[in-house]
Amino acid sequence: MDMNMQDAGSTSMDMQHGSSMSMSASTILLVIGIVILICSIIGYVYASTLNKTETRGLKKEQKNALKMKSKWAARASHFLLSAGIVVILSFFIQANISKTNIENLNHQAAIQVTDDKDYGGGHSDAPVQYEMKIPTSGTHSPHDLKFGFYKEKPAIEKLVHNLEHGDIIIYYHPNAKPEIIDKITELTHYKKAGSGILAVPYGDVVSSNEIVLTAWTKTLELPTFDEQKMGTFIYQFINKGPEDIPAEIRRGGGTM
Repeated sequence: MDMNMQDAGSTSMDMQHGSSMSMSASTILLVIGIVILICSIIGYVYASTLNKTETRGLKKEQKNALKMKSKWAARASHFLLSAGIVVILSFFIQANISKTNIENLNHQAAIQVTDDKDYGGGHSDAPVQYEMKIPTSGTHSPHDLKFGFYKEKPAIEKLVHNLEHGDIIIYYHPNAKPEIIDKITELTHYKKAGSGILAVPYGDVVSSNEIVLTAWTKTLELPTFDEQKMGTFIYQFINKGPEDIPAEIRRGGGTM
């Protein structure tokens, strides 16, 4: 028992240490970028000072040397400015990627997921009459939808196609509070391999639940907004549809 507790404590410390190291490396990257930018500014000031140097009384060779020194100082400053911008952009890109890392949703909350009947996955351009009010399988459109937040409910036939590719669909109440809408929108930025998340209003579906999440043949109904349970469902079922499409092909969903 004591050994298990020690192992758990060691694992926790390792995770914290790894997180600290990651944050430290990210911070160092930002600091490097800022230092490079400061150096470029100093270089521009130096080049400008050289340009303003009084050259009367100097020999031709001295004037040419001064001009070349100013020219190279300006070039070096241009290079440093570009390098600094690239480094700082890299910092923000990495920060954004880490913010939407799917592992962040592994809350391990207790959720009651319904295992729905599998109605197949044929394709048809015709409207489909589904057995379920919020279908999680069945015949569907040959086209899917882009990941993201939708203010109006798209065609259900296309949404079912998204489920086939392992996407998660969040059905939200049309009158949800702005702060809830903001949190749902943040969730739609998460991806795993070729799968992503769509958020759509209920549309013509009558439901007493504030949130309903679906994956292929899976449903989670939530009477009230619960970010922990929503994250857990997404983490468990994203990218587990019957048709796996590589990320480099899907590129955010749409027209597959």
